[in-house]
Amino acid sequence: MKNYLLVAWSIISTFAFAQQPATNATQVEKALQQKATQTENSLVKKLPFNNIGPTIMSGRVVDLAVNPKNPTEFYVGYASGGVWHTTNNGTTFTPILDTSPTQNVGSLAVDWKSGTIWVGTGEVNSSRSSYAGIGVLQSKDNGETWKNMGLTDSHHISKIIINPNNANEVVVAAVGHLYSTNSERGVFKTTDGGKTWKKTLFVNDQSGIIEMDADPNNFNLLFASSWDKDRKAWDFRGSGEGSAVFKSTDGGSSWNKVSVAGSGLPTGTGVGRIGLAVFDANTIYAVHDNQARRAGGAKASNKNGELSKEQFKTMSAAQFLALDDKKLNGYLKTNGFQEKYRADNVKSMVRGGTVKPADLATYLEDANAMLFDTPVIGTEVYKSTDGGKTWAKTHEGFLDGIYYSYGYYFGKIHVDPSDVNGIYIYGVPILKSKDGGKTFKSISADNVHADHHALWINPNMPGHLINGNDGGVNISYDDGENWIKNNQPAVGQFYAVNVDNEKPYNVYGGLQDNGVWVGPHTNVENSGWRQNGEYPYKFIMGGDGMQIQIDNRDSNIVYTGFQFGNYFRLNRATDEQTYIQPKHELGESPYRFNWQTPILLSSHNQDILYLGGNKLMRSMNQGTDWTAISGDLTNGGKQGNVAYGTLSSISESPFQFGLLYTGSDDGVVQVTKNGGGDWQNITNSLPKDLWVSRVIASQHKKERVYVALNGYRWDDFTSYVYMSDNYGATWTSIANNLPHSPVNVIIEDPANENVLYLGTDNGAYVSFNNGKSWEAFSEGLPNVAVHDLVIQKREKDLIVGTHGRSIYVADISLLQNISAATMGNLMLADMPSMRASRRWGSTGFNQYGDIFEPSMAINVYAPASGNATITITSETGRELKSWSQQVAKGFNKIEYNGSVSDKGAKQLEKDDNKAWNGTNGTAYLPSGRYTVSVSSNGKISKTTLELK
Repeated sequence: MKNYLLVAWSIISTFAFAQQPATNATQVEKALQQKATQTENSLVKKLPFNNIGPTIMSGRVVDLAVNPKNPTEFYVGYASGGVWHTTNNGTTFTPILDTSPTQNVGSLAVDWKSGTIWVGTGEVNSSRSSYAGIGVLQSKDNGETWKNMGLTDSHHISKIIINPNNANEVVVAAVGHLYSTNSERGVFKTTDGGKTWKKTLFVNDQSGIIEMDADPNNFNLLFASSWDKDRKAWDFRGSGEGSAVFKSTDGGSSWNKVSVAGSGLPTGTGVGRIGLAVFDANTIYAVHDNQARRAGGAKASNKNGELSKEQFKTMSAAQFLALDDKKLNGYLKTNGFQEKYRADNVKSMVRGGTVKPADLATYLEDANAMLFDTPVIGTEVYKSTDGGKTWAKTHEGFLDGIYYSYGYYFGKIHVDPSDVNGIYIYGVPILKSKDGGKTFKSISADNVHADHHALWINPNMPGHLINGNDGGVNISYDDGENWIKNNQPAVGQFYAVNVDNEKPYNVYGGLQDNGVWVGPHTNVENSGWRQNGEYPYKFIMGGDGMQIQIDNRDSNIVYTGFQFGNYFRLNRATDEQTYIQPKHELGESPYRFNWQTPILLSSHNQDILYLGGNKLMRSMNQGTDWTAISGDLTNGGKQGNVAYGTLSSISESPFQFGLLYTGSDDGVVQVTKNGGGDWQNITNSLPKDLWVSRVIASQHKKERVYVALNGYRWDDFTSYVYMSDNYGATWTSIANNLPHSPVNVIIEDPANENVLYLGTDNGAYVSFNNGKSWEAFSEGLPNVAVHDLVIQKREKDLIVGTHGRSIYVADISLLQNISAATMGNLMLADMPSMRASRRWGSTGFNQYGDIFEPSMAINVYAPASGNATITITSETGRELKSWSQQVAKGFNKIEYNGSVSDKGAKQLEKDDNKAWNGTNGTAYLPSGRYTVSVSSNGKISKTTLELK
């Protein structure tokens, strides 16, 4: 979801940050080459990762490219989930960006005559997970291969326009770096198909081009808008003097500023993000996120005359004491004040001088409460009918309820190619106007997610719309009266994942703007659920889904919530939901909560819950009551409009109750060995001012602790990972051969203390030697941001929560056996038992369907590449099947379909057993126990296969 601009969220800091250097394009390119080489040579490159969805809630769409001659074919760009292609009107999609080094997308363009696809990488919505790209990519074979066409330091590309009469002439709009200044931003043009680029429009090093549109009848006529912004981890200025509108009449080769004094368009420091839509040479529309403040500010009271927090900000003590107790109690109860704060005792506190009336407003001034406090002007629509010389606002009054305080997250407008007065704008709702923007009507629907980012309007069929939003793709054929949902791709943007101990176990996950879901780890995505109405995953919490803790005594008891520390205790058996966010005392400064507030159930007592604000909170009774067991464990915050100076990670040692570590978003790591009695800052030699993405107390050695630091919010993509064997007194870097990519998570293997797993903004890795070297995962797992990792100990599964491609599961049982002593051995993983079936080798009840064959994975670790012989033998030692195939050094998955040879079938008969003969002419193993052996390079290993 959004990074809300939190008006009045201001914390004064006593320290200053030194600007971290952004990673340059040469370093990024080197890192991508390094990862490609590491992947090719990785011991685990063939360890398979299986995607288990979910798909139903989808993820953020940023752009669409639709075949104008056949709109049932189109491409969808997901912010961090790659590019997907459909040829059947969105019934199914195929990912086509997986062979590239990134899944981060900002814009799409297709030359439909040749089939050439252009992808501008790096999302432009400037959200907290708007990941940087690597320039402009091009494919001429529908994604089989990709070529980088340059602009590698542009980071976020908003638009690509191809000359329909000359495919070698392409104009690109680049926003530039998100968290730092740089010069590779503006408009760039190529006339040789991307071999060379010329920068044709540049405003300044913090103002990029956020939107560009061309006259559909004349490629040479283009309009572009610049956006002046400055984002930091603690502050986001989304407007400035550099925001403006420009016009080109020579195909983007030169530009003139049209948003000048007297033009009718706003100018000055309040000009925010601007979207553009060109109908023809005369008519152009613009939508503007006006960040100038409204006259009079926020409303002081609501329509019913009830009290509002704004009134308390200027109220005197005498006025407060004169308030009606019933009205005051109504305010206190409605706004969630603790039970002890009721009219009589609050008035006593004011009378005694310990509390001021303004404290009743401050009590509510946390980050999430400011979500809809929007004293800015907000959404505006402008129109020009003279080719951009003059502009006029199309509507009277304010367009409320569209952008709220986070207009930077939206900023698009579209005009119907067949109706000059038909326009569409969107933010949280999607609206249409049929009178040129004078009035608007919502076309949102129950099955259309809020937060809209892309729209295509069929020029040949009015009312045919394709919409992209935070919840995927929707299609309408009646101008938004009804919508089809097209969410087949697994593109969920997970922040956090966890597992329970049920059989089969369940996976829990919190997603960007899509709540918290739970589902079986055995899930295989298919459309069959539409027949029975039961999707395997269940929705258990709304908002932006956050961290999840599950009581290991009763998996019905779940702790989770949404952004800024709004957590709940759920009883899924009774559908009870209890709000448990800790509250400060009236008169104190509010606690500061991170967007993704960390929570942790103590492994020593599942009634004990920890939650991190700027202090560490502890509850001894499942979140009912809270005690702060620390002072401020951060650097104290920093003046700005984003919640900052907050805890971002918590860990407790399994060896000792009360041996706790915390990490903060402003780079502080602390430890207590006595349950919060005293704390020690152990940041010492670690790099300063970086986000602590993870602190992990070792489960193998009491003194050991790991820390991952993340420089994403400085555009610093260095991999920072450290280990300490003395409670953080000293640190050793274990990043070693990791390619540059911000690190989000590190965890230990529960069975092997030398094995570590790590997730970055560009994939996942494993180390077999405690971080001395790292191996890249790749089989089935694209180059996508990995936000969280968790291991289901009983099943020996690694669960990967990605921010863009949903959830993956991998069997790590073989990895747990790797050590310096065993790396020279040939090893097989245990094979799970399964049921024999008479369906094998047949079409089942549908005689016209496909032949069904089982899949039995034989997972092998080979110390060297070479030829391997696989043999299946009966309990009596009779050979039933044998074959050979090549294996690579490292981990291999050998597929076995359960079949036996003709000779093997006869061998079974000697044991009074009989193979099952499928209708496809193949004989299959009957129930029983079998030995699977693999031999290679003079070594042999065996395991058992049981068919029940």
